[in-house]
Amino acid sequence: MLKIGDQAPDFEVLDDRGQTFHLSGLKGKTVVLYFYPKADTPGCTKESCEFRDHAAEYATKNAAVVGVSPDEPSAQAKFKSKYELTFPLLADADHKIAETYGVWKEKSMYGKTYMGVERTTYIIGPDGRIAHVFEKVKVDGHAEQVLAALN
Repeated sequence: MLKIGDQAPDFEVLDDRGQTFHLSGLKGKTVVLYFYPKADTPGCTKESCEFRDHAAEYATKNAAVVGVSPDEPSAQAKFKSKYELTFPLLADADHKIAETYGVWKEKSMYGKTYMGVERTTYIIGPDGRIAHVFEKVKVDGHAEQVLAALN
């Protein structure tokens, strides 16, 4: 897991439009990079819609919200359209970004273990360094919590 002060690793991945996205393309902005397990599931939908509902407040803080999950670009596009999400959703289908950021972890449900995304949010400063880390995120009120942490 990356720590406060670490340089945020750059990456290249397809977004919900099937276009190449580079984290470095947002240098100079504060980036809210949130990792969620699966598009269009209850918790991920609620979290994403909360970020959408606070988009104007994030914009006033020069902060770009970016969502990342292991879904394919087509699933991200459908999710974005269905809930009118206003920010990029990245398709980390090979979970390389999640691994790099330390959020690809062993999880368990109903007695079975599997690998998946642990809901985590990073705030990356305009200088490209990690400014804040929210681990094991609880969805309710998370967008407001992140907003409060922005300088």
